[in-house]
Amino acid sequence: MAKPKLALIPASQGSKLFSVLPSSGVGDFDFTRSGSATRINSQGLIEEVANGQSRLNYPMIDGVVKGCPHHILEPERLQKIQYSEDFSQSYWTKNGSSVTSGFVSPKGDLSAFKLVEDTSNGNHRVDTQGISITNGVSHSFSMFFKYDNSVEWIRVREFGINAFAYFNIKDNTTGATNLVNNSKKIEDFGNGWKRVSFTYNSTTSGANFRIYLANGNNSDSYQGDGTSGVYIYGAQLEQGSYLTSYIPNFGTSAGITRQAETATGSGDAATFNDSEGVLFAEVSALDNDSTNRRITIDDGTGNNRIILGYYSLSNSILIDIASQATGAYTKVAYVPAVTNFNKIVLKYKENDFALWINGLKIDVDLSGITPINLNNLKFDGGSGAVPFYGNTKQIQYFDSALTDTELEQLTSWTSFSDMANGQQYTII
Repeated sequence: MAKPKLALIPASQGSKLFSVLPSSGVGDFDFTRSGSATRINSQGLIEEVANGQSRLNYPMIDGVVKGCPHHILEPERLQKIQYSEDFSQSYWTKNGSSVTSGFVSPKGDLSAFKLVEDTSNGNHRVDTQGISITNGVSHSFSMFFKYDNSVEWIRVREFGINAFAYFNIKDNTTGATNLVNNSKKIEDFGNGWKRVSFTYNSTTSGANFRIYLANGNNSDSYQGDGTSGVYIYGAQLEQGSYLTSYIPNFGTSAGITRQAETATGSGDAATFNDSEGVLFAEVSALDNDSTNRRITIDDGTGNNRIILGYYSLSNSILIDIASQATGAYTKVAYVPAVTNFNKIVLKYKENDFALWINGLKIDVDLSGITPINLNNLKFDGGSGAVPFYGNTKQIQYFDSALTDTELEQLTSWTSFSDMANGQQYTII
């Protein structure tokens, strides 16, 4: 197979997304994010990444790091929980319960707490103070829990509108719910820690979350024994229709904002071939939220462009090529899940366009002209709009059109375990 002219294969963090090819650094992406953010490191622990530094996130499957890291790009999100880790603060009201500190957290330090039931007969819970939120939009709540050989079930509830879900943190399952959607989720973060979450649509300008110990599915009022409980860590409330990476807050009442991330400016006019080429991306979306998210090679104006990305239809991929503002090739294709890693290839050549996904030829078009003056590759729609928020395992650009055999090889899984990890399968 021909050698790519440009290759982004995540290997290091820094002020850029560093491309392996070309070796001159011309292929490096300019990266921006004001402020810090967190990632999952190679040990499977939550780790803070400094201001302006890109993030390599390691995949967690069944609580274990499996496979190579990927770059993660996320939108701006505001963490509304004032004390996301310190449950001893009066911000967290204890009802039929108490908290003790000094337990190993998902960060690997001793910042986790244990929520312990008292001996009363009733609820055993911890509550936030009232939180100011925007009425009429989606919000996502999440929190980490760990089973301690006693309490298996917990209930997370937004008290104002009675949005709630039950979770079994021993068996990694979900239970009763009063959500209007099916957004409840429990994820295994390793070392016994589970991140539970749900998304709801606010109908008021305030929120109050209550975290209950439960003695079964749909049962949270019972006689406590004074010793049983669960480990707790990292509560988060963010405005948005899906969950993002953890944002710690150590007491800022107005909340903590993780700023949006951008990656642009890779390559130059000498990198890209106007006449023919191949753009390959192995990527996954943060959520199947039916929004446009794009990776683009263009001329700086958008009149000449090669776009690969996600579309506004569920689990859909968009291909869009234009030459001098005239459409040359457009295709919408579907995959089982955009939140899994998919290997996508777009081949362009005059009167010879093709789309391949995961080893299969999805579409061909034998008419159309190619763009001109291509000079940069970026994680957006070409002008800063429609940013690509998602996970990227690799980007490759070839300055010649590859054969069908080469395109099949490029987009196929190299092994069963490679496919299983990429598609988030559990091997049993």
